[in-house]
Amino acid sequence: MSQRVIRLAQLASLNDRPGLLPVSPATIWRWVRQNKFPKPFKLAAGTTVWDAGQVEAFIAAQQAGSTQ
Repeated sequence: MSQRVIRLAQLASLNDRPGLLPVSPATIWRWVRQNKFPKPFKLAAGTTVWDAGQVEAFIAAQQAGSTQ
């Protein structure tokens, strides 16, 4: 079984590039600090990633909460 990972550049949106989420990198990190978003982990000294399954679960939970 292989684990899929997502980097911050894929998650966050910038002015010239949309990401998976319509929020800035600063918002992602703020959510992590507030325990609202899954915590990342290090693959190497300069490589921080998120578990794709956890990110997908976060998005699904947000979607389920907004339809109630």
